[in-house]
Amino acid sequence: MSGMRIFDLESRPKLRQPPPVTVNGTVIDQAAIAREAQHHPAGSAREAGEAAARALVIRHLLLEEAARLEIEGVPEIDDEGRRETPEEARISTLLRQEVQVPEADEAAARRFYTQNQRRFTSPDLYEAAHILFSADAADPVAYGRAREQALAALARLAEQPQRFAAMARDVSACPSAASGGNLGQVTGDAVTPAFAEALRRAEPGRVHPEPVETPYGVHVLRLERRIAGRVLPFEMVEERIREWLGARVWRHAVRQYVSILVGRAEIGGIELGGAQSPLVQ
Repeated sequence: MSGMRIFDLESRPKLRQPPPVTVNGTVIDQAAIAREAQHHPAGSAREAGEAAARALVIRHLLLEEAARLEIEGVPEIDDEGRRETPEEARISTLLRQEVQVPEADEAAARRFYTQNQRRFTSPDLYEAAHILFSADAADPVAYGRAREQALAALARLAEQPQRFAAMARDVSACPSAASGGNLGQVTGDAVTPAFAEALRRAEPGRVHPEPVETPYGVHVLRLERRIAGRVLPFEMVEERIREWLGARVWRHAVRQYVSILVGRAEIGGIELGGAQSPLVQ
C-alpha cells in the first residue's frame, strides 16, 4: 500500500448546518419550516425555506403580541365556507384591533379615478365574421395546406367580397359557419392574441387582406364594425375604487405594524428585511 493515501473519514470536514431560527428565545422547528415552504413558491428550495421561515417568525411575533394583549378571537367563516383556525382568528382580531386606518373618501376615490382613466375604460367591441381552415400548428404540412386554402379564399373574395357568408357556410371548420361565419360581438381578450391584433388592424366593412394564423388554424377575417370602449362613469366604479384604496392603505399599515414588532424582538438565524404579515400579501 506504499504511496497510497488513506483518508480518514472521521477527519473529513462536516457540512455546516444553518443556525436555528429563533424568536425571543423560541426555536422555530425545521419540520414546521419544511411544511410551510410548500406555500412559498420560489426559484430554489433554499429560497422557499427562507420565505417560510420569515412567515413563521412573523406569525410567532403576532401570536406573542395577541397573547400579551390577551386576545383570543373567534374563528370566522369566509364566503367560500373556509373556517379560520384559532391562531388565524387571534391574528386577524389583533390586526383589526391594533391597526387603524382611515376609510378612503369620495375625494380620494375621484382623484384616483381621474388619474387612472384607462383602468375604467371598457374594452373595444368588434362585430366580426371569419372562415376557419382548421389545422394543428404542430403539423407543418397540414398548417401549410390551411394557409394555402386561406390565401386562395382571400383571392376569390377580393373579386367577390359579397360571397363571404356563403363561403363560410361551405368551407369554414368553425361552428359559426352555420351563421355565415358570424362571431357576433367579441373583445380582444376573448380571442387569441393574433386574432385580436388582426381585429385591431382590420378596416371595418372589409375583408382583412391577410390570413390570420392561430393555434386553431388559419382564418379569413371580415370586420363588420368596431365599437370603441367608453370610460365608465365614476358613480359606477366609486365603491370598487374605495375598497381597493382601503385595502392598499391597510396592507401598508400592517407592514408598518409588523416592522415595529420585528424591531423590538430578538430574532436569530434569519434576516427579515422587507418583512410583512403572512396574512397580508
